[in-house]
Amino acid sequence: MATPAHVAIIMDGNGRWAKARGLPRLAGHRAGVEALRKTVRAAPELGISYLTVYAFSSENWSRPKSEVSDLMGLLKLFIRRDLAELHQNGVRVRVIGDREGLQPDIRGLLQEAESLTAGNEALTLVIAFNYGGRDEIVRTARKLADAVARGEMASDAITMESFAGSLDTDGIPDPDLVIRTSGELRLSNFLLWQAAYSELVFLPCYWPDFSREHLADALRDFAGRERRFGGLAARDIAL
Repeated sequence: MATPAHVAIIMDGNGRWAKARGLPRLAGHRAGVEALRKTVRAAPELGISYLTVYAFSSENWSRPKSEVSDLMGLLKLFIRRDLAELHQNGVRVRVIGDREGLQPDIRGLLQEAESLTAGNEALTLVIAFNYGGRDEIVRTARKLADAVARGEMASDAITMESFAGSLDTDGIPDPDLVIRTSGELRLSNFLLWQAAYSELVFLPCYWPDFSREHLADALRDFAGRERRFGGLAARDIAL
């Protein structure tokens, strides 16, 4: 079975999962963190080399302050509680998104996670935090424009390749497969440049209910589709 080297997931539906059970939204986010743990453990077993998760979008700041505070707390808890296990299991952590304006303790934790795990090779876990696809493209355009203005590069040196190499995801292959849970059928500003040729799978389950079996089913769906564009090496995996 052809396995996607890079799977990206929009982890949607925590709040609705909690509401359906008469629970506070925080309970849904906590259950979502547990689903993330299970998915990170399953990914290398299923032959995935890169796993990108949409942890906190740049639009999420508009949520109620109490919910944003809860999400920040869960991020801190996840890194402090899980970083040692991730490192032990050979997981490399990369963080994409705008870090300007983040609280110093959050920036420090993100940097610690990247630094500690930089040499690991079993799986690259890419955490999209304070991330928005349009924001990433604008930040990249500004960076290249500044380089041209300083005389460090010519404007005609800005190509698709040089632009891609200046994105947050420099060095990370584009996702072969993007999965979204909760039944919503949109990308919601996630990896807009990188997902230009990605296969898309939309699942009706809420993120806290996402399991290894859901991931395996999505990989089977991916493998069964006709690949019209090249660049993916076929590998056999046991699901």
